[in-house]
Amino acid sequence: MNFIFQHPWTPWIVFNLLILALLAIDLFVFHRRPRQPTLKEALGWSTFWILLALLFNGYIFFYKGAKPALDFLTGYLIEKSLSVDNLFVFLLIFNYFHTPRTSMHKVLFFGVLGAIIMRAIFIWLGLTLISYFHWIIYGFGLFLIYTGIKLSLEKEKKIDPNKNPIIKIARYFFPVTSNYVDNRFFIFDQSRYIATPLFLVLIAIETSDLIFAVDSIPAVLAITYDPFIVYTSNIFAILGLRSLYFVLSRLMVLFHYLHYAISIILVFVGLKMVFSNIFPISNFFALAFIFVTLLISILASTIFPQTKND
Repeated sequence: MNFIFQHPWTPWIVFNLLILALLAIDLFVFHRRPRQPTLKEALGWSTFWILLALLFNGYIFFYKGAKPALDFLTGYLIEKSLSVDNLFVFLLIFNYFHTPRTSMHKVLFFGVLGAIIMRAIFIWLGLTLISYFHWIIYGFGLFLIYTGIKLSLEKEKKIDPNKNPIIKIARYFFPVTSNYVDNRFFIFDQSRYIATPLFLVLIAIETSDLIFAVDSIPAVLAITYDPFIVYTSNIFAILGLRSLYFVLSRLMVLFHYLHYAISIILVFVGLKMVFSNIFPISNFFALAFIFVTLLISILASTIFPQTKND
C-alpha cells in the first residue's frame, strides 16, 4: 500500500491553505503594481521567508520531535542551496529575452506556483517508486553523483531557450508579439489571442524548474522518506526565490565558487543514498557538512574574488 496516503490530511490542507494565502497577499497586496523591488525590500522579504521556515521548523520540533525537525532543516538547506543555483539560470533567461525588471516578479510568482505543483508530483512519484522498488534509491544516488560531477566540470552556464521544444510548441500555436505589452502574458487582438515574450519567459522558467526538480527531489529523499517533511522543506525553499533573485542578481558575481559547493553537496547526498545500508550517515553530520561546504564556498569567493579574465 502507498504509504504516502497513510498520513493525516489535516496538516497538508492547513499548510497549503497557509501558503496560498501568503502568496495571494504577496501578489495582490504588496506587489499589485509591476515594479522592480528595491534591494532593501528584497532583503526584507528574503529574511521573512527564511524566518517563516525556521518558525515552521520549530513547530515540527515541538509537535513531531527532534529527528523530524533535523530532517526538515537539512532538507531545507539542501533545497535552498540547489534553488540558489537555479537563480543563475533565471538570470540567463531574463537576460536572453531582455525581460523588463518590472515584469520579473510576476513571472517568478507564477513560476513558484508551477514549481509547487511540479514538486508535489515529483515527490509523490519518487516516494511511490521507493515504496514499491526500494532498490531505486541506488539509482537516485548514482544520478546525483553524476549530476554533481557534471556540474563541477561546467565552466559557465549557457542556455538557448529557442531550442526549448515547449517554447517551439507555444510559438506554433500562438503568434508572439515582437515587444512586451505592459505586464501581460497574452493580448486579445482581431478575435484571437496573441502571446507576448513574457509568456515565453514563463515557459522557459517553468521548464528550468522542472529540470532542477529532477535533481532536488532525489537529494531530499536522501534525508527522509516522510512525505510531509519532504514536501514542506521543498516548498519553503522555493517560496523565497522571487525576493532572493532580486538580491542575488546584484550579488551573483560575488559567489563564483558556489556551484562547486553545490556539486560537492550533490555528490555527498548521492553517496549517502548509495551507501545507506552499508555505512549510514546521520542527518546531523549531513547538515553540518552541507553548512560548512556552503560557508567555505562563500568565504573562498570573498577571499579570492573573480577577476574580469575568469
